[in-house]
Amino acid sequence: MDIAIVGSGRVGTALGILWQASEHRVVAASGSERTQRRLRAYLPQTEFLPTARAAARGEVVVIGVPDDAIRSGCEEIAPAVGSGQTVLHLSGSVSLAALATARDAGAATLSIHPLQTFPSVEAGVERMPGAPVAVTATDPRTAETGNRLAEDAGGRPFTLEDDLKPLYHAAAVFTSNFMVTALAAARELFEEAGVPDPVEVMTPLANATLHNALTSDPISVLTGPAVRGDVGTVQRNLHALHDRRPELVLPYVVLSETALSLVARSDREPSRKEEAVREVLAQWR
Repeated sequence: MDIAIVGSGRVGTALGILWQASEHRVVAASGSERTQRRLRAYLPQTEFLPTARAAARGEVVVIGVPDDAIRSGCEEIAPAVGSGQTVLHLSGSVSLAALATARDAGAATLSIHPLQTFPSVEAGVERMPGAPVAVTATDPRTAETGNRLAEDAGGRPFTLEDDLKPLYHAAAVFTSNFMVTALAAARELFEEAGVPDPVEVMTPLANATLHNALTSDPISVLTGPAVRGDVGTVQRNLHALHDRRPELVLPYVVLSETALSLVARSDREPSRKEEAVREVLAQWR
């Protein structure tokens, strides 16, 4: 298939490289000066064109702009697309309604979202093989196109309903972004506590915790002072954070309350001091 990429960022460029390796052709792309430099480096055979002209060249038009710009990006290319073309975006949270102008112009619409991080083009190319890819489409035939593109990029496609995309994406945020945030905060706290080489010290605990959470029921292996009912430890933690890193008090409270709620909804027996822990946590909100 001839593919045009509108807004070829790290994800779009990495997918373009993989698609070309699968005998598709990335015939055109558009975007900023940075996009143009990226194309010269990674897809030198691809023609850099104004947005509408690029879109007109593709059997498949990939909108690779940030989530909040997808609707306006689609409106910009809508006059240049029509029947026989497929317009897709790469967002895990944005509804297909954002592609309504392309659909009204006669194009098929879908979205594909690789459930993987793309910190760089090279990392994206390396990590895509075997990665799950959420495919959302308006009809089975268009879904087949999405599945083929996912597979040809090395991914493992699965169907995601349009109205459930925001919930799915929130799960991805918890899986990746919040985990990184928590580990970054932990590293800073270890440093502030005077622990030598915090990364080396925290790595065994982090690896064991992730392994346990992914290979068994995470609630059954959930530990920590709030879940155990260690009221005094919770108080000491919060006082220390208040004195040294006050911006981390609320995250500690919210995550502790979340842990208690997860236990309460499971078959695991809660601590007899759960209410006492909740009372302490409430005082720090």
